[in-house]
Amino acid sequence: MPDKRPNILWYCTDQQRFDTIRALGNPDINTPNFDRLKSRGVAFSRAYAQSPVCTPSRASFLTGRYPSSTHVHRNGNAYFPADEVVVTRIFADAGYDCGLVGKLHLASAAGGCERRTDDGYRLFEWSHHPMPTGDPQANAYHRWLIREKHIDPVALYASVNGFCGPGVPADLHQTTWATDQAIRFIDEERDRPWLLSVNIFDPHPPFDPPQNYLDRYDPEKLTRPLFRPSDLERQEEFGDVSQQATVATDPNRENAGDETSIDAAAIPPKSFNGRQVKAAYYAMIELIDAEFGRLVDHLEATGQLENTLIVFHSDHGEMLGDHGLLYKGCRFFEGLVHVPLMFFWKDRFLADLTCDALVELVDIAPTLLEAAGLDIPNSMQGKSLVGILTGAAPPDYHKHAVVSEFNDALGSNEDPKPTHATMCFDGRYKTIVYHGLDLGELFDLQKDPGEFDNRWNDPDLSELKPALLHRHLDAIMATSSAGVERIGRF
Repeated sequence: MPDKRPNILWYCTDQQRFDTIRALGNPDINTPNFDRLKSRGVAFSRAYAQSPVCTPSRASFLTGRYPSSTHVHRNGNAYFPADEVVVTRIFADAGYDCGLVGKLHLASAAGGCERRTDDGYRLFEWSHHPMPTGDPQANAYHRWLIREKHIDPVALYASVNGFCGPGVPADLHQTTWATDQAIRFIDEERDRPWLLSVNIFDPHPPFDPPQNYLDRYDPEKLTRPLFRPSDLERQEEFGDVSQQATVATDPNRENAGDETSIDAAAIPPKSFNGRQVKAAYYAMIELIDAEFGRLVDHLEATGQLENTLIVFHSDHGEMLGDHGLLYKGCRFFEGLVHVPLMFFWKDRFLADLTCDALVELVDIAPTLLEAAGLDIPNSMQGKSLVGILTGAAPPDYHKHAVVSEFNDALGSNEDPKPTHATMCFDGRYKTIVYHGLDLGELFDLQKDPGEFDNRWNDPDLSELKPALLHRHLDAIMATSSAGVERIGRF
């Protein structure tokens, strides 16, 4: 009897904000294929990452567990804990053929390819980033350039300088490579379902789209980043907080520095033109959209779309000039922790639904398991979204609050500080506690969606604040697993 379980295309971008899809309200960007996915599936308009940094976020959505339980808090960690179960391992054990194209980033890639855990991937076409560092044979994208395109990666990227500007041509781009490898995987003959993780590097900095995509965006016609002069004074309070983000003297006018593309992936410039950065960022996303569309079109042309579940999201966002900041760090502004999340499964999930319920990336793993008819382990802390996706549950509620955490997460910024902070957001009020520091933030996003007014010390909220902090404490404590399942009384 043929296996009727769905194929799964799990497409994850790196550092893509929530507000980067035209059909979800951004008229400045061109994303026809993401728009098509939204019209044929379910888009979650309030999805949040469990960390504003790559590795802890990826560990969370790949295990269905919060960072406080996985204890994977840092970029650059030596290894992934052996006792943490990656959901792709569960799928592989259930008979799925699992493949990876792109980055995994559950552990450091120091010295070459990152040290793998028992991840369940039969195909492992690993490419942490496109820049030519380390052994080219350890990077599948570089191997493709050398063997199939007869291009030297070092020579190709020699002319790509600066943190913001034109990059390599589209036909030689890592995003294009990822689509080519994905098509090869899904075209393999097999008698069982497949799960493919496509994890591209873009739109992670440096902001370097192909020139022909960059030409599609006029910076002067784009909306300026969220910024007020008071942001500069406010950021002075955060000198003891770990962040890659740069405080710009004016993110709307200053020119970028001349940092190399490799360093610029982790270290932002001292000043920048916010709308130029946004133009390059949007151009990168438009290339992703085109390649994502090429992949979906191939699924449809080969008759596989009928039974393929697609999930699209990012690991976390990007400050993109908001409040004078770039990149990521120990901050929890909407641009950094609020991410896109969409699902599609023809005739099984609802179509053209925008869901406003609060959801988290930790919910993805249990959702995929339930959709495939597999048991959800007791250790998973995420909550399946299948009820909402199928119409069995109302679309306006999933959780009463979402959380995110930063715990000494960055090792790449110039002045690392082992900051620990937690965020809780109930859909209106966002509380952020910087543990061990005399710092806190309280935003009312209903009245202040741009998060300009920190009301932490506002006497008008003196009665509400204790209740919010009580809720914050409860939510954060709930992210720590109780441990091994109880089966006895003593």
